[in-house]
Formats: sequence, C-alpha cells, structure tokens
Amino acid sequence: MNLQKARHSPHAISALWRSFRLSSWLGWQIESNWADPFLFAIYSLIKPLASVMILVVMYSIITDGDYASPMFTYIYVGNAFFIYVGQVMTGISWAVIDDREHYKTLKYIYLTPLHFPTYLMGRGVAKFLVASISVAVTLIVGFLFLDLQIVLTAVNWPLFIASLVIGIYMLAMLGLILASVMLLVAHHAFGVGDAVAGALYLLCGAIFPLEVLPPFLRWIGYLLPITYWLELIRRSLVGTVAGAFPTLQSLSDTQLLGILLGLTVVFSVVSAVTYKRCEHVARERGLIDVVTNY
Repeated sequence: MNLQKARHSPHAISALWRSFRLSSWLGWQIESNWADPFLFAIYSLIKPLASVMILVVMYSIITDGDYASPMFTYIYVGNAFFIYVGQVMTGISWAVIDDREHYKTLKYIYLTPLHFPTYLMGRGVAKFLVASISVAVTLIVGFLFLDLQIVLTAVNWPLFIASLVIGIYMLAMLGLILASVMLLVAHHAFGVGDAVAGALYLLCGAIFPLEVLPPFLRWIGYLLPITYWLELIRRSLVGTVAGAFPTLQSLSDTQLLGILLGLTVVFSVVSAVTYKRCEHVARERGLIDVVTNY
C-alpha cells in the first residue's frame, strides 16, 4: 500500500531518488566494510591485475609476445571493459541473493516504501565503482607496460562518454532481468549471474571477433547489445585498431550508437515486464523470503 501511494504521489520522483540514494550507500557499506580501507584498496588493485595477467600470459604464449599487434589492443580493451558486465549485471542480481540468503532481510526491505527495482539499481552502484577502479587500473597498466595502442589526444571522448553511459544503463537493465529471475529461484542460484556473464564473454566478441564463432552462435552475438557497446568503446579509444576487424566494420559510429540505443530500449521494456511478472509469481508462491539454508 505504501509503495502504491509513493508511485502515484506528487513526491514520486523524490521517493525514487531516496530509494536509489539509500541503497547506493548501503551497497557501498556492504562492498567495502569487510576490510579496513587500506586492505580494500589493495584488493581493488590486485584483483583486476591478476585477472588481466592471465589473459596477457595466454596471449604471450600464443603469439610469442607480439604486444604491438592490433589484435592485442582489440583483445585487451574488450577484456578490460567486460569487467563492467560481470560487476554491474551480476552485482545487481546478486543483491537479491545477498539480502535473502546472507542477511535474511529481503522481506523487510520489500515491505518498506522503497521502490524495489530502484533499490536494486542502487545496490549496483558500489559494483560500478569497484569495476571502474578495475577498468582504470587495467588500462593504465596496459598503456604503461604492454604497448597498448591508445593515444589520448586521438580518443573520441564524446563517443566514449555517450557509449559508456548508455552501456552501463543497458547492463543495469540486464541485471534487473537476472534479479527478477532470482526472485523465483530458491535453490542453487549462486552461480547464475556468473554463468550468464561467462556465456556473454564468449558470445559478444569481448576477446575475439564474432567471425570465429559457428554461424548459429554468431547470430546470438549480433542480437546482444553488449556486442555493439564494446565495439563503440573500442572505436572511441582506438578507432584504427577496431576498424581493422571485420565484425561490424560496415556500420558507422552513428549506426552502432543507434543500434545500441534501440536494443537498450528493448531490454528496458523486457526488464520491466520480466520484473512485474516474476514479482507477481514470487508473491503468489511465497518466495520472497524463502532461503536455502546453505
């Protein structure tokens, strides 16, 4: 009842902002409060470096250390920004599991006047901040030590900022879809987000062009907004390198941006419909406060 009043009152925008602001603060407290600030800072720096070093070692073995190749920059930039996919999308969906399974507070949060989808978006802010640190550290290391072909004066900053903002919102919508499904999954839901992120890593051209995939998988990649988002990020940072690969070479920056916007709108609608349906089913089946006790 309180939620319905908040949605239709003149102060609805203020209520949504309050939901987002408080959940963002809560998410950061949960994300960073497990260790002292110095240890958390070390963790935030070492984790992305350890991850990227695995990729670098694999690439070095296969190509005999040919870091000057455009392929390395293509792979490195895609891998760096894919960090946002794992953190933002999975982080938003994980909030359902965290509150329901770990803290056992989901039912209490759900009964407050907070707008629950907005609450989930806010919980993803902390993951976005941590991911931004990881992406920045990864790019700096690549620029300083691995001959990453990024020329700061040649970066298309307007395209980069626009692509990044649209992409983060798009990932949030994908996260909301996953979070909606999590409301219905009472058992063995811990690995769903990581499994989806792993599949997307293969299908969206994060580390190799889609041409290397079988045709039946390649078309899935063309339907994913992340594919066009990563291409725009690459073009804005290293345009000549990204243009050397055939996947989306026939499309202009404007066309890619239009496709990304269109798919973002589509997935926004899908997320709203999915959440409404899953929430209704979860209410009917009494799954809001069901825990696995694992």
